[in-house]
Amino acid sequence: MSAYTITIDGGTTNTRCILWDDRRIKTGEAKREVGVRNTAIDGNNSRLKHAVKECLEQLLKDASISYDDISHIIASGMITSDVGIVEVPHLTAPAGLTEIAAATEAITLPEICPLPIHFIPGIKNSDGQITFDNYEAMDIMRGEETESLAIIHTCHRGTPLLLVLPGSHNKFVSVDKDGRITGCLTSISGELLDSITNDTILAKSVGRSFVTAEDYDRDWLLLGYSSAKKAGLGRACFSGRILSLFKEKNPSKIANYILGAVLQGDITAVKNSQAVRLTNDTQVVICGKAPLNLALKDIFQAEDLFSHVTVFEPDNGFSASALGAYLVAEKMRLL
Repeated sequence: MSAYTITIDGGTTNTRCILWDDRRIKTGEAKREVGVRNTAIDGNNSRLKHAVKECLEQLLKDASISYDDISHIIASGMITSDVGIVEVPHLTAPAGLTEIAAATEAITLPEICPLPIHFIPGIKNSDGQITFDNYEAMDIMRGEETESLAIIHTCHRGTPLLLVLPGSHNKFVSVDKDGRITGCLTSISGELLDSITNDTILAKSVGRSFVTAEDYDRDWLLLGYSSAKKAGLGRACFSGRILSLFKEKNPSKIANYILGAVLQGDITAVKNSQAVRLTNDTQVVICGKAPLNLALKDIFQAEDLFSHVTVFEPDNGFSASALGAYLVAEKMRLL
């Protein structure tokens, strides 16, 4: 009897495959620095397919097993997009584990492996025509839905949640009391922070460095946040240069200030956007690692928007996307 499952997490720049045994214990991992970005650059997905094939074969070799020992292969993330391996249409929210499992498609790709690969769809906020009246309420995700499933499985206690998934694109995912994803909101604040830190006049002021967990400073973070809230991001950033010239020479302090200024736009979006559905009893769960999770928690608490804000920082080795994919496989009765 086949005893193992493989999950594939295909992102923009990396592809990661994980081998699980029948007790939901991770027993192996393979990764390649190839993602859908390469498909966009190359104009074809040959390199991405080859990376997946290599990862799968490495897992088998490292574990001294064959495809006969694999029960199923589950894939999620940008690998299911138009620049991935197989495009699977987005589900329309609200959608939970049941709906996601039902919409997962099994496709055989002999050039990659002899077993069918089950591709998990992403989620979009709504269906129908996009107009100037409703475009701001629209958002999409691919990959974050499987991460969200794992966090919902771990943290959901029957009340609405707002999951905060930091990254190059910060993602805010609303979840109803039944554990279904009702929508998401995306910002490019991570990319903005990268550009400000490395490619603007602020680069010298922050030492071309991001805030580290050791250098995190709540007071300087909230100063930058307040400045952007009052005068806007552009002015707040230049005020960071003023501070570095005349008040504070330590680049890490200014970096904290700039981080707070950049994150201010995300909080405005959470408060005012139509993309996520929030209620007074919504509980906030902030994922990821320090210092970004701490920064977001401190800002949420300073604004007093929600009564309950917690940080979910998983143990090393925990993969939300892999666990979410595994949960989908269980729901499909594949395991």
